[in-house]
Amino acid sequence: MGRSAGLMRSTGRNKGAARNRFRPAKGYGAVISRLAGAAIRAGLVVVMIATPSVLTQSVTQDTAEVVALVALFAAALTFFEYASTYPGLVEFRDAPPFNRIRFCALFLMVFLLSVVCMQGADGTLLMKLVKALGGQVSVALDFPYSPVRLMTLSLSEQAPPAQVDLVRTTAGVAYGISMVTMVGFVLGMRAFGWPASEGSFNVWINLPTFDPTTGGDVVDRLQRDAVANVALGFVLPFLIPAVVKSASIMFAPLEFASAHTLVWAMTAWAFLPLSLLMRGIAMGRVAAMIVARRKMHAEMVAGMQPA
Repeated sequence: MGRSAGLMRSTGRNKGAARNRFRPAKGYGAVISRLAGAAIRAGLVVVMIATPSVLTQSVTQDTAEVVALVALFAAALTFFEYASTYPGLVEFRDAPPFNRIRFCALFLMVFLLSVVCMQGADGTLLMKLVKALGGQVSVALDFPYSPVRLMTLSLSEQAPPAQVDLVRTTAGVAYGISMVTMVGFVLGMRAFGWPASEGSFNVWINLPTFDPTTGGDVVDRLQRDAVANVALGFVLPFLIPAVVKSASIMFAPLEFASAHTLVWAMTAWAFLPLSLLMRGIAMGRVAAMIVARRKMHAEMVAGMQPA
């Protein structure tokens, strides 16, 4: 009887070991989810980069090949960045929705500007709607010394009125999207307590190019970098048109002969300052979190000391 019971227990253990041997590890689901998310992000990057070429239809065969090469390179970089467990170049990778907001703003800029610059589709309802709204936004933002006015003035004096209107409209649309995105990011950060709402914040993963162990106190460095990013992001929309206008004196005046070039030029002009502003505000937020955590730790240590 004892031998039978021991045999039954041994057989049960063997069956359990066999089931455990063929049972997938718990980490497989996380790996598959991470790879799927990286693949989806890479696909969205390809769609975003190819959108101006597809909608404007103003690129040559050589330009289309270059766009395809850039799209594949950006997709590969995005996939390997988000598929890896270690940080690379993308900041705030594990602190959503920072990068999602930036990508949505970039994709919206590229798509709407491509719609405005579409050729041979004057009768489409979407193009008329976007042009009408963009015209209203550009008129509202086209006041003296505004970034939209400066970008319009950076064109050559011989530019036709239709091209000036198109540049004004695209500049107004791009800059309006950047302003709305910035306001939404600040309000959302205040309302939901980003990035503390996502749990613990890992500086090494979310700020891979920032070394917290060198250069003095990490809070001072974060605050200094935050101020520099915010200042540069505020000045760039005014500085870029001035630089372009100054360069046109020595070189050829700025002309947007291709709709594809116009879309990417206006997108870069509006998105780069937006990205810098968001980065500066986020780094300032991280510095404030570290200060609050230090204060809480100091109060806890002081309360544990004997009287």
